[in-house]
Amino acid sequence: MANAVFVAPFLLPATVRFIAAAVLLPDVRLGLISQDPEDRLPDDVRSALAGHYRVIDGTDAQQIADATRVMASHLGSVDCLLGMLEQLQVPLGEVRDALGIPGMGAEVAHNFRDKARMKTVFEASGVPCAGHRLVHSAAEARNAAAGLGYPLVAKPPAGAGARSTFRLDNDGQLEAWLQADPPGDATPALLEQMVVGAEHSFDSVLIDGELVWHSISRYLPTPLEVLENPWIQWAVLLPRDISGPEFDPIRSDGVRGLRALGLRTGLTHMEWFRRANGEIAISEVAARPPGAQFTSLLSYAHDVDMYAAWARLEIFDEFSPPERRYAVGAAYLRGQGSGAVVGIHGLDILQRELGDLVVEVQLPREGQQSSGTYEGEGHVILRHPETSVVEAGLRRVVEVARVELGGTS
Repeated sequence: MANAVFVAPFLLPATVRFIAAAVLLPDVRLGLISQDPEDRLPDDVRSALAGHYRVIDGTDAQQIADATRVMASHLGSVDCLLGMLEQLQVPLGEVRDALGIPGMGAEVAHNFRDKARMKTVFEASGVPCAGHRLVHSAAEARNAAAGLGYPLVAKPPAGAGARSTFRLDNDGQLEAWLQADPPGDATPALLEQMVVGAEHSFDSVLIDGELVWHSISRYLPTPLEVLENPWIQWAVLLPRDISGPEFDPIRSDGVRGLRALGLRTGLTHMEWFRRANGEIAISEVAARPPGAQFTSLLSYAHDVDMYAAWARLEIFDEFSPPERRYAVGAAYLRGQGSGAVVGIHGLDILQRELGDLVVEVQLPREGQQSSGTYEGEGHVILRHPETSVVEAGLRRVVEVARVELGGTS
C-alpha cells in the first residue's frame, strides 16, 4: 500500500478529475492538501480520501511541507507527493528535498519552470531552440533586440499557456511593450527569437531516463497567432499515425532535452516547431500533465484513462504504453466580440454533419464571461480512425460554430 499526498490549491473540475483518478487507484491511500474545503469534492472522491489538510496558500512550500508532515503522522509515511499544476512543481520539489520524499527535486523543477534557464541548458547540450536573452531592464531589452533581431517573442520566464506573451516585430512595438510591461530586477522578461513554422506538441513518458511512450499533436494555428487575432479559432489535431521518419528529430532531440534538464521519470508536455526547411526548434517543456483538455484527448486517442495512467506513473513509477487507436482533435469555441456569451450559433448544422464524430462537448453558457485565452469558452472533441476525417471535421467546426459575446465584461 502506497501513501500519497496530492496538492491541489483549488478544486476545479479538471483538477478534481486528476484527484479522482489517483484516489481510486488500488493499493493507494491518498491524502489531499488544498485551499478549498473538501466539500467541493464529489461525495465518492471525498469519502475515498485518507485525509485532508486545508492551507491558506496551496502553492507555498512551507505550508505544503507543514501539511505533509501532518499527513505523514496520520498515514504513517508519505511515499509520494504529487500535483499537476505548473506553478506547483518547484514548491513540490522543495518539499520533496526537505522531507526526503522520492521524486523530482527543486533543482530539476527549476530547469523546467524557468524558461530562460531551460533554454540555456538546451543550448549547452546542443538541443535546437530559439536564441534568447533574459532581460531585467529596458536597456537590456533594447540590447537583446539588437543582438537577436526581429521578430521576437516577449514572455515571462515562468509563464505557461502563452499568457502574457507578445510578438514584437520592430523597435516601435518593443518600446510600446516596455511602456506597458517593463521588465525589472524582480520581474525579468524572456526575449526570444520567434520561430516560424508549424507548431506541435510532444507528450512523453520517461522511466529511468528511457522513453517508453510518446504522443505528437499539431496546433492549428499556433496559440500566439490565436491570441493576436481575436477572430481565429484554435484547434488541435492528434494524428493516428505518428510513426513516420518526419518525427524522428523530435523523438531524438526531445528526449535529449528532457535528459539534459534532469528528468528521470515522469510525464512531460513539450511544444516544438518544424521550420519550412524541416529543421525543428523546441519552444519549451513542462514537467506535468498537459492542460487544455489534452489529457482527455490522449485518453480518447488511446482508449485508456490517461488521468489514472499519470497517477500510477507518479505514485508507482509504472506506465503501460497504450496503443494509438484513433485520430482525435479538439476545436476550441472562442467568443467573438467582448463581454459575456449572448449566443451560440451553428450547432444544429454541426450536429447534422458531425454528430457521429463527436465524443465530448463543453458548450459555453449564456452569461459566461470571455476567458480571454486561446482555449475560449468551450470545446468540441472529435474522434475517428482516419486522421483526414478528424482534420476535416475540425475545419468544419471552426468554420460554422460561432460564440457571440456582448454586453459588459
